[in-house]
Amino acid sequence: MGNTQVREQQAIGGVSIGRAKTSRRTYGFDEIALAPGARTADPDVCEISTMLGNHELSIPILASAMDSVVDVEMAGLMGKLGGLGPLNLQGVQTRYEDTAEVYGEITNCPPDKFVPLMQKLYSAPIKDALISKRILEIKEKGVLAAASVTPNVAETIGVVAVKAGLDFLFIQSTVTGIEHKSANNLTSLDLHKFCKSTNIPVIVGNCVRYEVALALLETGVAGILVGVGPGAACTSRGVLGIGVPMATAIADCAQAAIDFKSNGKNQPLIIADGGMVTSGDICKAIACGADAVMIGSPLARAKEAPGKGYHWGMATPSPVLPRGTRIKVGTTVSLEIILNGPATVDDGTQNLTGALKTSMGTLGATNLSEMKEVEVIIAPSILTEGKVYQTAQQLGMGRS
Repeated sequence: MGNTQVREQQAIGGVSIGRAKTSRRTYGFDEIALAPGARTADPDVCEISTMLGNHELSIPILASAMDSVVDVEMAGLMGKLGGLGPLNLQGVQTRYEDTAEVYGEITNCPPDKFVPLMQKLYSAPIKDALISKRILEIKEKGVLAAASVTPNVAETIGVVAVKAGLDFLFIQSTVTGIEHKSANNLTSLDLHKFCKSTNIPVIVGNCVRYEVALALLETGVAGILVGVGPGAACTSRGVLGIGVPMATAIADCAQAAIDFKSNGKNQPLIIADGGMVTSGDICKAIACGADAVMIGSPLARAKEAPGKGYHWGMATPSPVLPRGTRIKVGTTVSLEIILNGPATVDDGTQNLTGALKTSMGTLGATNLSEMKEVEVIIAPSILTEGKVYQTAQQLGMGRS
């Protein structure tokens, strides 16, 4: 490697794994902290609304499009509480008319039988009539309807949902790129053409790199989902060995949105997807450059969540290579308390919006744009410094 290349690597924090491989240091939420400055503000004056397409969300929180988190009821509740709850159009909601028995099988299955059961349950055919029915049921609750599909069925299942009155379409896969080489020479989804013809906001993901984020934004999407493998129930990082820690991934993709906007175009949303367990993680995600967050396990704990205290990964039912598991998150309080409080615990799992506003006020940020300008420092001891008693007694931040 020449001197110029060495300098370029050093400029982006390059390090060497060994003689044959240069790399760079990246950071997750547990390794950073937000540094207060000279300004503070009353949390009551902090504005946390965000725009997705032409629609305003009064809170920057989206539920993960997972069967354990979102059904019709949860989608309605999320909308009424100011957020958004996309429905998984390839899940049990569109395969089974009555889902109660299916959820019962999933939640009562012993751990060693779980993956085969999921593969069996998710092999049932997806029904177009159920897709339309679920979208109409959400719309009847007086909220915006959102749904998620994988890229390979966006032009079939996704279009059915759009015709039924869908307001937002999420196109998600473990990793979304711009080019796809197919073994059978099938044409991959043309995002630019699809976004232009769909006439509703399209959000795509997931990605973790600046170059990919910028290319995706150029297709006309309303937002991109950032995060590969950080979800509580996802095993992609272990199975495939891929992923970028969330703080770095968000900051890289946020820069792509900034550069995209500087070209005179509207700035789509950067949505941090996964890896956030507490309100502090959400605050850090916004400070790193996210406009909104998509969370699963924190909302799967709601009394209204269809998983009834369990949460499972979207790629768990894969018939060839499952990349998700079922975890027990427990059932705590209502979705309203989790999102808007008042909190009854001290661990950052309730009153997520209140915590965000309090963090913003402490940092002197009165809106999300200002929150993205606060100082982020590298602080590997942020979760352990001075917390010896909490750790020893399994209290507060010391809970395992």
